[in-house]
Amino acid sequence: MVMIVAGRGNAGTTGCRMKEQLIRDIVQWMSEEGIRGLKEQDLLAGFCDRCHAAGLPIDRALGIIDTLHPEFEGRAFQWNSESDEVPEVVQYGSTSGGEAQANWQRSVFFHMLRDNETERRTRLAGEKDIPFTVLDTLKAEGHTDCVSMIHHFTDRGRIGQMDCLYSYWTTKRQAGFREEDIAALRVLLPTLALAVKTASCMRIIGTLADVYLGRDAGRRVVEGSIERGSAERIEAVMWFSDLRNYTRIADSVAPEDVIPFLNDYSGMVITAVHDHGGSVLKLIGDGVLAIFNGRKPAEACGAAIAAERQLRVMLSELNARRLDEGKPTTDVYLGLHIGEVFYGNIGSQDRLDFTVVGPAVNEVSRISAMCRSVERHVIMSSEFIAACPVEHRANAVSLGRFALRGIAKAKELFTWDPEIAGG
Repeated sequence: MVMIVAGRGNAGTTGCRMKEQLIRDIVQWMSEEGIRGLKEQDLLAGFCDRCHAAGLPIDRALGIIDTLHPEFEGRAFQWNSESDEVPEVVQYGSTSGGEAQANWQRSVFFHMLRDNETERRTRLAGEKDIPFTVLDTLKAEGHTDCVSMIHHFTDRGRIGQMDCLYSYWTTKRQAGFREEDIAALRVLLPTLALAVKTASCMRIIGTLADVYLGRDAGRRVVEGSIERGSAERIEAVMWFSDLRNYTRIADSVAPEDVIPFLNDYSGMVITAVHDHGGSVLKLIGDGVLAIFNGRKPAEACGAAIAAERQLRVMLSELNARRLDEGKPTTDVYLGLHIGEVFYGNIGSQDRLDFTVVGPAVNEVSRISAMCRSVERHVIMSSEFIAACPVEHRANAVSLGRFALRGIAKAKELFTWDPEIAGG
């Protein structure tokens, strides 16, 4: 859901009707800015400024639109007549339970949906008790009238739960809204709903690309890098991690506990990578493939090392919490490597994957697998160590040369000196 709140004091031309030309000007402005991609909160602010200047006595407004996001149910933007600043957009979680559900069920929009209404007028000044959350507060603040509207999208125009725009509009004008004010809102709001929907859809596209492809890959796809076979040669630090004893743990817990287990540990790994500028490209069961690119090799190596150190701190905290809850715990095995890869679209015309391919990708997965054999938490290639900043190279110790499965030449592998880094 999205909220919109609006206002700018008492209109200087309150006694004038909104002329048709003024309405057309506002509709044109919303259409043009919607095409340009203006943000939702700025669309609202510009809309309210223009309505106010045209004589529509809006003092507060609220709008709500659902979104498609793994954490948030919707977005809310506000605008207040007593502030020159555009408030920050509020993103809120699920309203399907607890206090959030109770608040939703006390809202005017919940009652409108229940009663199959698209418009409801609440004369705040004339009502002794206002049963709706927020509207009772607005009455106490001197608002006299409120018009609430819901603009539904059809099945062809909805995305997930984003199926309508909710909005309400209040005034402090003593006599409340005039009929021509409400008529003007009826004409104007469908275009505002369309402009807000356009901005929300653009945001959803970016969110889905980031969530399912990774930040850097998602950005590239949204910017137009979707041609099959289109790839660039890059040098990148590669991170491949997986979980110790994952198969045994998955077989020993209830099936419904496997996903929360993976979410806890994969979420921790992804957070550490993202916090240091990495991009997660793939989740392969319990494995995570990520890259650190777009910077000098030493900087990319330093970022990967910082992410690994943050991961160890987070892992200790997560394991302590899960132990207290009587849940199984594990460790993270990590391989780090640097090399040239092809980064881009691989697949068929009907199914593409934006990822990295090349011998270096195979090598990092084999390096990570060696963690089990030598019982080390992190193993790094000689290429990675050579590219590291000097202060990190001093803390690395050689594990020897190993023949890696599918790799022609034996490779020297390194780990952190356990006496210095706690290995």
